[in-house]
Amino acid sequence: MAEFVKRERESEDKRAESGFDSANNFRRQQFFRKRNCPFSGEHALEIDYKDARVLSKFISERGKIIPSRVTSVCVKKQRELAQAIKRARFLALLPYVND
Repeated sequence: MAEFVKRERESEDKRAESGFDSANNFRRQQFFRKRNCPFSGEHALEIDYKDARVLSKFISERGKIIPSRVTSVCVKKQRELAQAIKRARFLALLPYVND
C-alpha cells in the first residue's frame, strides 16, 4: 500500500512540473504587471464628455464600456468615465451601438 502512495505522489510531482494540473488542463503562467491609471498623475488625460476621441478608446467595437480590469482605470475615474460616455451618447457624440 505504501508503494502505491509513493508512486502516486511521484506522478503528481511530474504533472506539476510539466505544467498540467490534476484535471489535465494546461496551467498558464501569469505575469502581472502593475499598470497605472491613464487619468491619474502627471500628464494625465482629462475626462470630458465632449472629447469623443478620448472616450472612444474606452468603448469596445460593439459600443460597450470596457471594464477597468482591462483598461487599468482606477475605480473613481472609471465611474467618471462611464458617466462621461453616457452623456456623450445622449448628445449623439458617441454611438450607443456600433453595427
